[in-house]
Amino acid sequence: EPEAGSDAGNTKTRAELKDGYWVINGTKCFITNPGTEMSGVVTITAVTGIRPSGKKEISNIFIPKGTPGYNIAPKYRKMGWHASDTRELNFVDCRVPESNLIGKRGEGFKQFLDCLDGGRIAIAALAVGTAQGAFEEALRYAKERVQFGQPIGKFQGVSFKLADMATEIELARNMAYKAAAMRDAGVPHTKEASMAKLFASEMCMRATTQAVQIFGGYGFMDEYPVSRYFRDAKILEIGEGTSEVQRMVISRELGL
Repeated sequence: EPEAGSDAGNTKTRAELKDGYWVINGTKCFITNPGTEMSGVVTITAVTGIRPSGKKEISNIFIPKGTPGYNIAPKYRKMGWHASDTRELNFVDCRVPESNLIGKRGEGFKQFLDCLDGGRIAIAALAVGTAQGAFEEALRYAKERVQFGQPIGKFQGVSFKLADMATEIELARNMAYKAAAMRDAGVPHTKEASMAKLFASEMCMRATTQAVQIFGGYGFMDEYPVSRYFRDAKILEIGEGTSEVQRMVISRELGL
């Protein structure tokens, strides 16, 4: 939401139960694929009441596309991820049946956090793949591009960049595999998911930056794939919790 990014519990969207229907009002931003045919419904978190402690009761509700009051804005123009449809959603007295509640009332934030653990592993995997693609392009180019009478990969300034990229990609891949294996095994993995997401996303930004540097001026041109890898990398340090939030989560899991 516009006012609930890293502070996910600060959601303003409200769902009031009236005569067997949830009446929803609020705005969501940076939502993936709501304007495409692949998305028939959208799942939202909304405040459904106030607990005795005074804290918000947050629940998850699904809303089918085409429901009156469910409005989809034009897609954003983004730095990267151009293939991903991303939009703002607006709900004005949007009514859906009470049965559209997902799980138990008031457990939405808990469900949301569990989804984040899986999402962070997915971002780590995306980061590994993006970095791997940039690395392979840079390695190929370093072997083909000749300057001063030899391939630029023969210069230590370039070869060490590639060595560091290969090492960090391998580390990130194994961190992502470990976190995924723990999730599949059903054991607690919040710390490992955040570690994998943090390291892999920041590694990806470093790797794609170095790939552009190896390509030189050509890397700044959109017709070369490293330009896209670079633009697509930045969101990985932001989505599913920023790098700063990951460090907060890891610190908390360490008992600090």
